[in-house]
Amino acid sequence: MTTPKDQVTETFKHGHTAFMPYFTLGYPDYRTSLEIIQSCAEAGADLMELGMPFSDPLADGPTIQNSTQVALENGMDTKKCLHAVSDLRKRGITIPLMLMGYYNPVLAYGEERFVEKAAESGANGFIIPDLPPEEGASFEDHCRHNELALSYLLAPTSTEARMKLVSKRASGFVYLVSLTGVTGARLELPTYLQDFVTLVRRHVTHPLAIGFGISTPEQAQEVGKLVEGVIVGSKLINIARDSDDPAMACGQFVSDMTAALKHNS
Repeated sequence: MTTPKDQVTETFKHGHTAFMPYFTLGYPDYRTSLEIIQSCAEAGADLMELGMPFSDPLADGPTIQNSTQVALENGMDTKKCLHAVSDLRKRGITIPLMLMGYYNPVLAYGEERFVEKAAESGANGFIIPDLPPEEGASFEDHCRHNELALSYLLAPTSTEARMKLVSKRASGFVYLVSLTGVTGARLELPTYLQDFVTLVRRHVTHPLAIGFGISTPEQAQEVGKLVEGVIVGSKLINIARDSDDPAMACGQFVSDMTAALKHNS
């Protein structure tokens, strides 16, 4: 039987670059966020990164920070985020769902309880930006016990020793941060990306997915030639904010992005 963790890894082996949109749970409200995520899944997203709102999102730029603040004001908390995963599964969404959040709320909720409840709700794994592998042993143990993935992050500033450690400790895929900064749509991609990916591949055997700064089908197509997965967040939040029909607009964006990535295959 395929485990939730294995489902994540297998998604990067479908013959095209996988597309993983990020969206904040509870933005602009609970119901609309689920409708947007469902629309993204139906439009061809291969995985979804579900943002768990936190008051101090260190890795996120102003767009996602604002969305998390709105979600917090709407009453979103860890329990409601886990409930959202269950609700998405009830809506018929079958693609892998990765919960992205910061460690403080997880610690407050209880590591073991959080991972067990996530597994029960139908999550496939986690992205915890401020949990380094040097401090992740107990969380990794809970993930292994529940057969969930844990994706660690690597940045252009990461040492080769850190790359080796992440390769040893991560599961599902490795998240490559394309920029030395916070999330947010950019007009141009950094010129060092290819060298960065080449260096990481010397030490990491997991599928690689790049996020931070990608906002157009052309950028996704360019990055998709280098790695197994592309992640986009801020652009999707902007589309939802500016549209009269956020679910439809976000679905159309995902359709355009997945078409560009499949063109690479």
